[in-house]
Amino acid sequence: MFERYAIFYTPPPGDLARFGAAWLGWDSAKGETTAHPKIKGVDVSEITKTPRKYGFHGTLMAPFHLNKDAPVEDLNADLESFASEQKPVALDRLALRHDHGFVALRPEGYVTDLRALAGNIVQALTSFRAPLTQADIARRRQSNLTKRQDQQMLNWGYPYVFEDFHFHLTLSGSLGASDGKALVEGLAPLLTPILPAPMVIDAINLVGQDHDGMFHQIHRYALTG
Repeated sequence: MFERYAIFYTPPPGDLARFGAAWLGWDSAKGETTAHPKIKGVDVSEITKTPRKYGFHGTLMAPFHLNKDAPVEDLNADLESFASEQKPVALDRLALRHDHGFVALRPEGYVTDLRALAGNIVQALTSFRAPLTQADIARRRQSNLTKRQDQQMLNWGYPYVFEDFHFHLTLSGSLGASDGKALVEGLAPLLTPILPAPMVIDAINLVGQDHDGMFHQIHRYALTG
């Protein structure tokens, strides 16, 4: 039994998925730690400590506690039905960037369909989400939310949805400008050859967080609409 659930995009088996698992030191598909690659002058273990537990992923619906009246079997069934009605989403490309204080792969170009997919997921599955606690709300409000983000948090359990949704595959914890620039330059030769262009999101993944805080891939749902 997992403590929390989420809906992630995770790359299919292949070069990018292998790189992401090794880089972060956690393979969420296999549920096991991995050896980091070596980059001169970079303490990979240290800079990936914060994102490690999530595995290599892009969030589509943020982690949530399951509503006590909503069995996980029903969540699986609804996700399967949802995925059967959704078309794959194409992105022009992913770019390696140091934005918002951390390094990540972020989409460039047209993202309207991706934003719609994430919004549809949040709306379709909101009944499975347990209500936020007052502690959850207070913690979120420490991030200086806008009025809209605050209301979205109350309505949907997470502030960064719909217009405030920004897809990314995280590669580091918080880094200053010079360290972030150096990491982007160090990663570019490793990542550029294996980044798909265009990139197609043709599946979504139900993931669960175990008692140690690590996320595991539970089931992959093909988008076949």
